[in-house]
Amino acid sequence: MRLFVIDLVLLCTVTSYIVPASQLAYMNKDTNYVPGHDVMVHLLEWKWTDIAEECESFLGLKGYGGIQVSPIQENIIIPTRPWWERYQPVSYRWLTRSGNERQFREMVEKCNQAGVRIYVDIIINHMTADHSFPVIGTGNSIADPPSRDYSAVPYNRSDFHKSCSIVDYNDPNQVRNCELVGLHDLDQSNEHVKQTIIKFMNDVIDAGVAGFRIDAAKHMWPSDLNFIYSRLKNLSTNHGFQSGKRPYIYQEVIDMGGEGISKMEYNDLGVVTEFRYGFEISRGMRGINSLKWFKNFGEMWGMVPSNDALVFIDNHDNQRSNSDGGSVLTYKEPKMYKMAIAFMLAHPYGIPRIISSFAFHNKDQGPPSDIHENLVSPLSIKTGSCVEGWICEHRWRQISNMVHFRKVVNGTVVSEWWDNGNNQIAFSRGNTGFIAFNSETFDLNQKLHTKLSSGVYCEIISGNKINGNCTGKTVFVDENGYADVKILSDAEDGTIAIHVDVSRRF
Repeated sequence: MRLFVIDLVLLCTVTSYIVPASQLAYMNKDTNYVPGHDVMVHLLEWKWTDIAEECESFLGLKGYGGIQVSPIQENIIIPTRPWWERYQPVSYRWLTRSGNERQFREMVEKCNQAGVRIYVDIIINHMTADHSFPVIGTGNSIADPPSRDYSAVPYNRSDFHKSCSIVDYNDPNQVRNCELVGLHDLDQSNEHVKQTIIKFMNDVIDAGVAGFRIDAAKHMWPSDLNFIYSRLKNLSTNHGFQSGKRPYIYQEVIDMGGEGISKMEYNDLGVVTEFRYGFEISRGMRGINSLKWFKNFGEMWGMVPSNDALVFIDNHDNQRSNSDGGSVLTYKEPKMYKMAIAFMLAHPYGIPRIISSFAFHNKDQGPPSDIHENLVSPLSIKTGSCVEGWICEHRWRQISNMVHFRKVVNGTVVSEWWDNGNNQIAFSRGNTGFIAFNSETFDLNQKLHTKLSSGVYCEIISGNKINGNCTGKTVFVDENGYADVKILSDAEDGTIAIHVDVSRRF
């Protein structure tokens, strides 16, 4: 009888977080941001200790909502140390160049206390590829990929799909059952695989994270992902989440149209990565498409519903890839890139994520490291600026000030749209914010109507409002709501933005 009672208690504990599939779509789409915070930043390849410091000293104070961290699971050590070694798991141990399990847990706790949530980039589609050298992980685990022996998990040959290559992306069976660039493809319909993944993700939830990026979701069957998501625990109330909160799930589904698998097959399960977003914005800022067409940007362009879309200009893959035609803007074209980010943060469509990257000169180049292959810290202790090849786009004034803009205009709609019929545009967000862009080869110099109250506003792209004074430009709005808008074609920035928090008259 005593054994029966214990078994019943265990059963109740296990099943208490099984969520009916019909509820998943709604429940997995809450970012779980702390009120007053918005926008996710991907701190690509940062160490856990550096992320903790950044949460406390910058991100929390600037109102950032969350951080996508690099994969936490043990990965293969490739002699040249390319960035993509992080995407070839050897085990589910929490030990990478970013740090160990203790450091990860401490980072999550400090970031939660600073009001910044953590989202883990998790790899559950595959393990490593075959290599010509002994496969040893960042935690010294050993694997034998040709025989599918990953003893540190453990996985064996029965846990993988049969070996085959993806040669036809119009064949969903190939895309989901064969090996992506030689990476050994796990069979998520296998009970042992499912339970191993579920345990791994639930352990990470217990550590206090707010959700997951699901790498290569397109290469897994939606029904298998549905099962896994439904068995995930609610977020940990021990880490400040309200009771019943579900992990935020955003799934990597590259769908530019014309393939056999659609992002629409996954957005019932959670949010999906809307790759067309950055592609189209980049084309607009480059003048390939006219900016005037962005008046109805979003769902009317064939994108998923706004609440289902994780949007970005560039990410760690397409920064280095020509798969999209080479048109995605990056830090290497700073003026247009900052304009693209500003549009993303000013416009209401989607859930925005920016990347904080490191400099690279070839597509395989790994993050900045010392002679012992240890990651170096991004920030100078003396100056507070980024060094050693780290770009730190999230710290650029033009971007971090737009994070605050987004918070101020939250809940409002686009209004007072204006364009010159081509590549000069402007719009308001309710009566709280206004932004204008000039991608022409000539100046923008217009009186444009806003819904803002009359006054002098500190322009946030060129400077800040400090102690009631503007460190950059100012914008005057008259008693009828018209603003004097001037953006020179050769100016450092092609954007101006103002909002009610930077008014010098209240």
